[in-house]
Amino acid sequence: MPTVPESTASKSAAPKSAASDPQVLIVGAGPTGLVLALQLARRGVSVRIVDRADGPGTASRAMVVQARTLEFYRQLGLADAVVAEGVRIPAVHLREGGAEVARLAFRDLAEGESPYPFVLAYAQDDHERLLVGALARAGVAVEWDTALTGLAQDEAGVRAVLERGGSEETCRAAYLCGCDGAHSRVREGLGIGFPGGTYDQLFYVADARVAGGFREDLSIHLGAHGFGLMLPVRLSGMQRLIGLVPVALTARAGLTFEDLRPNVEPLMDIRVEAVNWFSTYHVHHRVAERFRAGRCFLAGDAGHIHSPAGGQGMNTGIGDAVNLAWKLAGVLGGQADPALLDTYEPERIAFARSLVATTDRAFRAVTGPGLGSQVLRTWLLPHLLPVLWGFSAARRRLFDTVSQICIAYHDSPLSEGRASAVQGGDRLPFVAEPDNFAPLATLAWQIHVYGMPRPDLAAAAGRAGLALHAFPSSEPAREAGLARDAAYLVRPDGYVALALPEQEAGTLAAYCRRWGLGPADRRDGEQR
Repeated sequence: MPTVPESTASKSAAPKSAASDPQVLIVGAGPTGLVLALQLARRGVSVRIVDRADGPGTASRAMVVQARTLEFYRQLGLADAVVAEGVRIPAVHLREGGAEVARLAFRDLAEGESPYPFVLAYAQDDHERLLVGALARAGVAVEWDTALTGLAQDEAGVRAVLERGGSEETCRAAYLCGCDGAHSRVREGLGIGFPGGTYDQLFYVADARVAGGFREDLSIHLGAHGFGLMLPVRLSGMQRLIGLVPVALTARAGLTFEDLRPNVEPLMDIRVEAVNWFSTYHVHHRVAERFRAGRCFLAGDAGHIHSPAGGQGMNTGIGDAVNLAWKLAGVLGGQADPALLDTYEPERIAFARSLVATTDRAFRAVTGPGLGSQVLRTWLLPHLLPVLWGFSAARRRLFDTVSQICIAYHDSPLSEGRASAVQGGDRLPFVAEPDNFAPLATLAWQIHVYGMPRPDLAAAAGRAGLALHAFPSSEPAREAGLARDAAYLVRPDGYVALALPEQEAGTLAAYCRRWGLGPADRRDGEQR
């Protein structure tokens, strides 16, 4: 994609309406871009979101919505609808050579650790339609059939050239966010590298109806020369089938499910009655060199792609969107110092790199053709995993990791202090009664005290415009690691920014000054 010369960028047209020249322009209307737009719109930021596709996706693609994503959706009032439309997966079946070797129940997987202690399947096309509807109710319509063809930036903002139906338009925005996928035009226009690689194996994916009725469980099918998954797509009765294409068929032109049927049905012990969608693909593992260039940001697949192991991709992109949204809104609203935006890249790129490395190791181990991978598929996984599953600590550790509730930002410049087991950068631990996640629906900075707030802390919170929520120092709170009479400054995304074991009001005030936190009328009012 050509980059607009800076000299041309300076000759912008007269200011347009906020709808044409928004504070934030988002390129890409997949789940990442939609969540980012919705988060910004809910905070009063003017936003445009464009996508070169002619409408929302029609294939199910990403399937799993993790607990951390549902926690974010709860803040937006969307979690109940997603859970109602999705399929809770009650168990996973391990099968080897067509026979079941173990059933691992997901019941009581992590009760008390999250409002959503389960695994949820929710097809991406349904997911996107729900987000598009929520965004429309917030006053923002996705502009389909609209492609980014050029961009440039200066100290005042970003100039983007958008093309629709053969005609071009120039859009000026304070910030631009590239959520436009693995082949991101934003990333290309910014000249940001995307190092990594592609796995040799060819995979297939199909949405199919199988004989015997709809199955809500997840099935993992293991074999010396094969690997497959079957999970529920949607309540209408379709199943998602994923697996390795046999090496002998990888070069066949126009490969169809019928070519794979003789391999898939015996491995999964099923009979496929109808196929709604079928595709083949190679898996990539890449992380962009940067997630920010000046006033432009990358999020979702534009910044990182990796194996589908653990259902992490879409959820990670949504996590990017949530992290970036409140920081942009705070700076644009004059409620935070622009330095806050410098924390987006280190927080999210560190997790992306770690995730790609972890899923890469797991993916290679499970799908590889070598003897070690064959032993893993046919002996270690079928026999060792059920033993580990018998320990509640092992189940919780797996849930914490896969659900993304253990993501932390300990090394972030925003993270300070420690009180009991909770330190700056941790996700705020969930306490069900009383529900300490309920106040997070305000999408605002806030202080939590588990015990009795001190008057000087309350005064400091008031001066900074921070709501103070007092919860009882209950046994569940202490078990969650929240210290009695300690205070925790909680970010808008539900992470602890500052832990104050003695409710140190001076430390809170200094933190707020450092990051410019506070009502807009207390700041200089300069437009950012």
